[in-house]
Amino acid sequence: MPSLIVSTRSGNTYELEAEEGRSVMEIIRDAGIDELLAICGGCLSCATCHVLVEPEFVDQLPEMSSDEDELLDSSSHRQENSRLSCQVTFTSALAGLRVAIAPED
Repeated sequence: MPSLIVSTRSGNTYELEAEEGRSVMEIIRDAGIDELLAICGGCLSCATCHVLVEPEFVDQLPEMSSDEDELLDSSSHRQENSRLSCQVTFTSALAGLRVAIAPED
């Protein structure tokens, strides 16, 4: 099974089995990594699943919607490689994807 590699704010790194078709947020949440709050459960109404994507993967992700862009604007920690993990569907093309949980706002 492909993997998703997640770095937490506390400096731990986890390699998670990643099922295709699930959001990156679901994969992280279901692995029990509670630093990723995902308060809205993936409904695109908060930015508590904000992650920083390793630069080599940014161009492989789907285009960001205007709603996601607006929500990320509410974060004081937004960077060029910021994404809401609920909006990134994991595919086999993303095997080895590396993300870091963004600092909490």
